[in-house]
Amino acid sequence: MKKVITSIALALIFSATFAGKPAKTETYTVKPTDATIKWNAEKVTGMHNGFVTLTTGTLEMNGEELTGGSFVIDMKSITVADLDGVWKTKLENHLKSEDFFGSESFPTASLKITDVKPLEDGKYKVGALLTIKEKSNRIEFEANVTEKDGAITATADIKVDRSKYDVKYGSGSFFDDLGDKTIYDNFILNVNLIGRK
Repeated sequence: MKKVITSIALALIFSATFAGKPAKTETYTVKPTDATIKWNAEKVTGMHNGFVTLTTGTLEMNGEELTGGSFVIDMKSITVADLDGVWKTKLENHLKSEDFFGSESFPTASLKITDVKPLEDGKYKVGALLTIKEKSNRIEFEANVTEKDGAITATADIKVDRSKYDVKYGSGSFFDDLGDKTIYDNFILNVNLIGRK
């Protein structure tokens, strides 16, 4: 009986000692050239779209699971993709002005992932703190994350309510009787990132 108990004890010790250790968290760096962030905004009479540029970014992975990340966006990089010439320049300058994102006063925006819930097939429900014009609010969105050849690709469509960040121009949340000059509060960021070790 003693031999049996001893054998079991040794087996348990052996298993505890040599069992595979939990995967450690690894950081994947996202370079500006490996990131595409497209914005889409709508108004009563139509819509516009364009791009902003990532300044710095990281994705945190534990094994094959997303666990975190943080990103900084260059707000001076706002461009308009659906207009040309003077109209393109006019809208870009307006978006960078104090009417909208005040890029001179607030040159960066940031997003910090605070919690992640795995769903299925590389999909996650992500909670994050988004800061624009020094105002921070929690947002939630779904992200798709895949790994190939040591690189992590992450995509997401993120809905942002600009009224929560003191972006008031043309907003029905702040002004009455705007009629067809109303610009909707929500805009969408289509994000595509590649992180590398």
